[in-house]
Amino acid sequence: MTAPEGRGIGTVHRAVDSFRILHVSTGNVCRSPITERLTRHALSDRLGDPFSGGLIVESAGTWGHEGAPMEANAAAVLADFGADATGFTGRELLDEHVITADLVLTATRDHRAQVISMGHSAGLRTFTLKEFTRLVRAIDPATLPDPLQEGMVERARALVRAAAALRGWLLAPSVEADEVNDPYGAPITFFRSIGDEINQALDPVVTALTGVPTHH
Repeated sequence: MTAPEGRGIGTVHRAVDSFRILHVSTGNVCRSPITERLTRHALSDRLGDPFSGGLIVESAGTWGHEGAPMEANAAAVLADFGADATGFTGRELLDEHVITADLVLTATRDHRAQVISMGHSAGLRTFTLKEFTRLVRAIDPATLPDPLQEGMVERARALVRAAAALRGWLLAPSVEADEVNDPYGAPITFFRSIGDEINQALDPVVTALTGVPTHH
């Protein structure tokens, strides 16, 4: 697929000293904003604020509402977790977002298929969030680079490679197991259950990325 003129695709490349995590849903107003901001919140919790280590967390939507604020219920869910909902604007998923991402985590298998169909060798670094969680749980953290010695970027890249290698061996227990359902237009109670689901899925991922467990 050729990119529209003027987007500068030719100059976009993945930075060596950073690791970009891209969360993808449909509208980029409910699930992916919640996931983006909960990831940032978890990283701040483990690494201090502002967290560094080269990790960058972003989001976009396959039918993204460009420039739109996140849904009010999504912001309310983030407030429940003490996460920051300010300054968010929705984005439509573009080629350059996929090209520069080191890890793409999607809400559903359909989103995953859409990202992979964009090309850019995205298959090996694109997973649904819950699929990635399942794979990460099966990876022995001792086999990953030590973030203090080799840096978090190296650790994160090794984690993605290990997860991609496991994918064909560790299949989903059910079709629904890898999906995060869309709460768009639903009452706050459903948004809260989706927020809990996302938060639980992110916890082992952030632990694996950083080598720092949750503070209890």
